Amino acid sequence: MTDKIIALVDGSIYSESVCQHAAWIAQRTQAPVELIHVLGRREAPQKTDLSGAIRLGARTRLMEELAELDAQRAKLISHRGRAILEDARAIVDQDGVTEITTRLRHGDIVEAIGEIEDKARVIVIGKRGEAADFAKGHLGSNLERIVRAAHRPVFVAARAFKPIESVLVAYDGGASAMKAVDHISRSPLFAGLTITIVTVGSETPEIKTGLADAKALLKAAGIDAETRIVPGQPETELGKLVDEEGFGMVVMGAYGHSRIRSLVIGSSTTEMVRSCKVPVVLMR
Repeated sequence: MTDKIIALVDGSIYSESVCQHAAWIAQRTQAPVELIHVLGRREAPQKTDLSGAIRLGARTRLMEELAELDAQRAKLISHRGRAILEDARAIVDQDGVTEITTRLRHGDIVEAIGEIEDKARVIVIGKRGEAADFAKGHLGSNLERIVRAAHRPVFVAARAFKPIESVLVAYDGGASAMKAVDHISRSPLFAGLTITIVTVGSETPEIKTGLADAKALLKAAGIDAETRIVPGQPETELGKLVDEEGFGMVVMGAYGHSRIRSLVIGSSTTEMVRSCKVPVVLMR
C-alpha cells in the first residue's frame, strides 16, 4: 500500500488528538491508517558497568542481577509501547476506520519514518511530545526533526480535535506554497472545505499574479477559493486570522535549504505551528 496515513503516537496528551485527526483524514480519503510507536534509543537498556573492583563471586552475582534488571526494563518498555498502540487502535476504530495496522519500532524516530514514508500519504504527529505539560512554549524536538527530514506532508495535530470546515492557506510566493496549493487541488481531503489563500505583506504584481494562479489551479479542480492580501507580519497576522475567523486548519510551506547540514524550517512556519491552536499541515 502506497497511500497510508502514518500516525505517530506516544504517551503524551496529544496522542488522542493524533488518532482522531488520522481517523478524520482516513474517512475523507479512504486511506488506511498505520499507527507507529517508536522506542527511542534513550529507552534502551543502559550498558553501564556498576560492578567496580568487587571480588569475583560477588561481581558475577551483581552482573547477573544487572542483566536481569535490564531485560525486565526492556520488557516493560515494550509492553508499554504495545499498550499505547492498543489504545490508539481503539480510538481510530471507534471513529469508524476499518483498515488499521500497528507497528512497534526501535531506534531513532526520524530513521524509522525515513524507511516507511515512501508508502505514506501524510504523516500525522502531535505538536508536542510526552513533555508537553512542561514545555508549553516549545515544539516537540521530534516534530522539528521530522519536518526537516520528511518528503511527505506533515499534519501537526493540535491538542484537541475539532471538526474542520475551513482552511487557511498561507501563500508567500515560494515553491513550497505553490506545491501546497497543488496538493490541495488533488487531494480528496480538502473536497467540500472552504479554502482561503492569504498572503501577508505588500501587494506586489508578483504576489497578485501568484494568488491568481493559485486560485485558477483550485478552480480547475472544482474548488472555489478566496484570496486575500493582508498587511503586517506573517507571524502575527496569520494567527490573528485563525482566531478571529475560526479557521479549522492551516496549510503552509516548511521551506528553505541549508547547505550546512539540514533543512531549515522558516521562522514564520515555526512560530505559526508554535502558537496556532488548530492543526497545521506543512509542505516542503
